Amino acid sequence: MTTQFDVIVIGGGHAGCEAAAAAARFGARTLLVTHKLETIGEMSCNPAIGGLGKGHLVREVDALDGLMGRLADEAGIQFRLLNRSRGPAVRGPRAQIDRKLYRKAMRGALEDQPNLTLMAAAVEDLIIENGRVAGVVCADGEAVHAATVVLTTGTFLKGVIHCGDERTPAGRIGDAPAIGLADRLYGLGLAMGRLKTGTPPRLDGRTIGWGGLQMQAGDTPPTPFSFLTESITRDQVECGVTATTPATHAIIMERLAESAVYGGRLSGRGPRYCPSIEDKVVRFGDRDSHQIFLEPEGLDDPTVYPNGISTSVSAATQDAFLRTIPGLEAVQVVRHGYAIEYDYVDPRELHPTLEAKRLPGLYLAGQINGTTGYEEAAAQGLMAGLNAARAASGADGAILRRDEAYIGVMIDDLVTAGVTEPYRMFTSRAEYRLRLRADNADQRLTVRGEALGCVGPLRVRAFADKAAKISAAREEAQSLSLTPAAAAKAGLKVTADGHRRSLIQLLAHKDIGFETLAGLWPQIRAWPADAREQVEIEAAYLGYLDRQDADIALFRRDEDLDLPIDLDYRALGGLSNEAREKLAAVRPATLGQASRIEGVTPGALTALLAHVRRRRVA
Repeated sequence: MTTQFDVIVIGGGHAGCEAAAAAARFGARTLLVTHKLETIGEMSCNPAIGGLGKGHLVREVDALDGLMGRLADEAGIQFRLLNRSRGPAVRGPRAQIDRKLYRKAMRGALEDQPNLTLMAAAVEDLIIENGRVAGVVCADGEAVHAATVVLTTGTFLKGVIHCGDERTPAGRIGDAPAIGLADRLYGLGLAMGRLKTGTPPRLDGRTIGWGGLQMQAGDTPPTPFSFLTESITRDQVECGVTATTPATHAIIMERLAESAVYGGRLSGRGPRYCPSIEDKVVRFGDRDSHQIFLEPEGLDDPTVYPNGISTSVSAATQDAFLRTIPGLEAVQVVRHGYAIEYDYVDPRELHPTLEAKRLPGLYLAGQINGTTGYEEAAAQGLMAGLNAARAASGADGAILRRDEAYIGVMIDDLVTAGVTEPYRMFTSRAEYRLRLRADNADQRLTVRGEALGCVGPLRVRAFADKAAKISAAREEAQSLSLTPAAAAKAGLKVTADGHRRSLIQLLAHKDIGFETLAGLWPQIRAWPADAREQVEIEAAYLGYLDRQDADIALFRRDEDLDLPIDLDYRALGGLSNEAREKLAAVRPATLGQASRIEGVTPGALTALLAHVRRRRVA
């Protein structure tokens, strides 16, 4: 094997897979190094992809020709579009995934990817030459050189698993932690910390009393993730629904000291929005029960994931409380739950390209940046891999803005504000939700991705065909119109103000539906489903989109004002000491980013704006 590459990606999780694939699609000679090739694409926690906010990220990864959406469609065994009854801006596609099928599909996709080599090895250190990263050193001493390196270590940096009183150094069950890499990062002077996450026990589905439980089916027909997937053909499954009981809570409270958090054995902070069952029982003491979804892990795998009871109490206590839950009275545990604590790098140590400020050529993506979730990891991985490849070729970095993508929102949040708990994407984090919808991710990003070099010809052709059909439907929707008199004659209630109304304007009325208008203009029934969907959504948000576009124009005004990366904030007048410290720590790339730093006041922004204007004049 050659020992010289353009890009080396460390880690075969969701961030690493997307990073390696993106770098290779760009044309970079790429090496993916991971502990075991057999665990590439492993779903260490819940075998599910998508959800509110997260589904938007998957669609954006797909629009940029990433892997996650297509492979989720291939391995999905239950699909649901969350928030279907609400507006399109907050709907989130989600799928339960066959863990084995996904892992197999991911490895196959990477093996088939041109410009990409896979290697099973443990990376112990980085090669640094002339102040830049220059490659990696494996545990066996082998050195492999590259222009750039992407680090996607997940929970492996000095990871420790907690289950009751047991503490096991591990990146996940059965895999050793990464100690040498963690020491190297500390040695670079990077600001780092500890976070935690957890997982529930895995259950043998053959020992669950399914007959007495409520069952939840997926959508019919399923809604795919990928814009390239025409339909889902794989067999689908149902999930069971049960709940904890007062007896469950009594056992947990009686043995609360076994918990890694409440027993004081764990210092890392966990995700507030995804609490352990111990947290739920303590924090919501007035509740008699907490819902649990029993989610199958595969079509030919009896293992069931009980979503909602992440825990770190002892195995004996897990066995005891599980049997107080309806349907689980005789359940057998395949693997007990645990908490895992690990090191992460303060993402404020990164440029918006995800390159480390202190070590050029080193890019970080995924949980190492303080995030949680497969989707957040995949999105960062794609951007880090693309930017590593572009840097290796001498091209400028690629940055998505907050008004362009949820990916842009996430990365800006991370590098600007840092994290105090594992970061998860929510739709509420985005200011421009009406424009950043899951349904239009390809319209926002595929052409951009083609220009950046990460979108292949198959997707380019597919999108061009779809875009042409949507454009034709929009034009026809604007050209078809009625006067108020003609509308009244057709039974449509509109204001008699003398103004003609286009089909889109008529469709914006809550009492006028598509089929009603198709009765007047039968030709619109020939529109493709995705073109019709876009016209209906744009009609639903008519007026609101114009106002949001005006907000975006104001946002871009500040985002277009670049700040010098070497700006000496200590010498800049009009700044408080707090503002100087915060600005020097983050080193914002634009005035807009500076405005989102806590402690930077309007007065400080005025001083920065004056400085930018003086530099432009000079």
